[in-house]
Amino acid sequence: MADPSTAPKDVPEYLTSKQAAGYLHLTEKKLYELAASGAVPATKATGKWLFPKRLLDEWLVESAHGGAMTDRIVVGGSDDPLLAAAIGALAADLAGDALVAYSPTGTRLGLELLARRKTNVAAIHWGPVESSRTVHAQLVAAHPGSREWAIVRMANREQGVILRPGFAEGDSLSALAARRARWAMRQSGAGSQHFLDLALREVGIDADRLDVAGIALSERHAAALVARGDADCAPGAASAAAEFGLAFLPLGWEAFDFVVPRAVFFRSLFHRLLDTLRGERLRPIAASLSGYDLSDLGRVVSGPAGASPGSG
Repeated sequence: MADPSTAPKDVPEYLTSKQAAGYLHLTEKKLYELAASGAVPATKATGKWLFPKRLLDEWLVESAHGGAMTDRIVVGGSDDPLLAAAIGALAADLAGDALVAYSPTGTRLGLELLARRKTNVAAIHWGPVESSRTVHAQLVAAHPGSREWAIVRMANREQGVILRPGFAEGDSLSALAARRARWAMRQSGAGSQHFLDLALREVGIDADRLDVAGIALSERHAAALVARGDADCAPGAASAAAEFGLAFLPLGWEAFDFVVPRAVFFRSLFHRLLDTLRGERLRPIAASLSGYDLSDLGRVVSGPAGASPGSG
């Protein structure tokens, strides 16, 4: 254990490894191990390890289950109408006692924000449900600190193409391409765009040849563009189509998962969110939106010690 006297009295904004070891009461060897695994916030942008003091303080708080940040959860990542409804309902229940917020950014950016500790939970979906366990684990593993993250199932969700009413209803993906449909595509890193790209490749359609009328930044933005007539179709979930009263071409099912750091997994607020999703108030909403299988809601698909797969 490092000598506490080595901790500087006036702590700088960015600490060297020696300063950080003293500040955290660790040996430099142990600190290097934590930094290399991504467990402790650090950067090597200058060629040497530097440790932002503000993030170190947050890391210490987050490491305690009763820490000061347990009164808030910010969910980033993928957009979903049922999740948005649950967060709204929980926020109303909590009133001024705690903060539950939602910032839909798409799967890949959601994971990046989680790795940077800007959010507490990332919602992700990336390809067909059959390969989701392996694919989601690989996607998550690319981020620093992911060894302390759990993957928790929210739902299996029907994915496909959102269509304006009367346009090519009952058609196939190939027929849509042949009709020169105007597409509202999703941004790079969005799970719905990835699902569509896989489906297009399966039927031999070159995505670059499709007529792109605009870029949508969320499921509901995509549905809104179609509803306004700015596009004929867009990749998205059945629930997003139903929310806007639009037609839908199903392409398959995907897993919609939460990625949650171990400390956040044990927060009562996260479990209140799961309870809200499975509660009586949300059942008619899920039924009206359609395209959900909630039978595995809350099941831990993979995770660190203490968050056992199969629990929920």
